[in-house]
Amino acid sequence: MAQRPKAIITCAPTGAIHTPSMSPHLPVTADEIAHASIEAARAGAAILHLHARDPKDGRPSQDPDLFRPFLSKIKAATDAVINITTGGSPHMSVEERMRPATTFKPELASLNMGSMNFGLFPMLERFKSFAHEWEREHLENSRNLIFKNTFADIENILKLGNANGTRFEFECYDVSHLNNLRHFLDRGLVQAPVFVQTVFGILGGIGADPEDLMHMRRTAARLFGDRFEWSILGTGRNQLPLATIGAAMGAHVRVGLEDSLWIGPGRLAASSAEQVLRIRAVLEALNIDIATPAEAREILGLKGAANVDF
Repeated sequence: MAQRPKAIITCAPTGAIHTPSMSPHLPVTADEIAHASIEAARAGAAILHLHARDPKDGRPSQDPDLFRPFLSKIKAATDAVINITTGGSPHMSVEERMRPATTFKPELASLNMGSMNFGLFPMLERFKSFAHEWEREHLENSRNLIFKNTFADIENILKLGNANGTRFEFECYDVSHLNNLRHFLDRGLVQAPVFVQTVFGILGGIGADPEDLMHMRRTAARLFGDRFEWSILGTGRNQLPLATIGAAMGAHVRVGLEDSLWIGPGRLAASSAEQVLRIRAVLEALNIDIATPAEAREILGLKGAANVDF
């Protein structure tokens, strides 16, 4: 009997793109982030991609002291793989963005594979009222923002991660990022299996048309052959449609309120767990099994939850 395919569900419950005034369901405090993460893991997410926020106003933060409370709660309550961002916020320096990953030495960390424009300002057309002034500034200032990850930055992040046994979710926002990733694979700073998270729909990166997905898939297959694990991240309304297309082609998937606040047209998702359950239903309808955390660790070659510093 043929073996059924398995898909890893990654969930990103809060992120640094959306702001608290956009949705009452966006987690801000450590307790809220822990609760959202635990519920997403119980719904079927094997990997939790985590950011922190200042509990006073919801501002993105890379202060390790704001990560520590929810990391310990999530680890105590679930076996999910904890993936700590090195992206932080596009407004942060590389040194600031790296602090949590170097402090906690997680199994997995995210890594944006190139400098890029990162336009969040179109959301000002939808959202007009904000509780905190930083929210409007956060969006407006992205008109003149370069999300900086130079080759030197990426090399430094890779060396720090490799020294700690941390592997990476390589966030590829455009075709050039795939070529950058191949460069580091050829140099031996990246080892297979390469976890390629293709990101669609950010202004400044590749679009969110199915043809864009196909182009990224073809390019990744040409560059990496059988040495990569492919995952789909569609932003906003593209989250579920692109994840469905990718899953039918054998991809892993990522959902969560970091990437989309919505569960349907004009309907805010009540939680990231709701999005996990929705994509889980799609995967099961496609006869794709949901990977457990243990299976995700095996697929991605991770060091295990016992070998982290939290």
